Amino acid sequence: MKTIVHIQNLKCGGCVNTITKKLNALDDVSEVSIEVEDNSVTFEYSEEHTLDLVKKALAEIGYPEDGEANNLTSKAKSYVSCAFGKITS
Repeated sequence: MKTIVHIQNLKCGGCVNTITKKLNALDDVSEVSIEVEDNSVTFEYSEEHTLDLVKKALAEIGYPEDGEANNLTSKAKSYVSCAFGKITS
């Protein structure tokens, strides 16, 4: 299945690199693409539970789904994830 998840705190290429690496490391996730302009992550998966795993993984690195809590901790995590993504790109 192909799906799109709209997320918060997506800013730049550093974020894209971090998110791409994180999601590609998950079993059952492929074809990851990210659009900064509309804050979306698109990916393929086959098992239903994978969608929840992806959303949890995104929240853990500071990119919660739109509509979910986006507290100061999430925002700080996204800045760190973004900076790490810039360094490792």
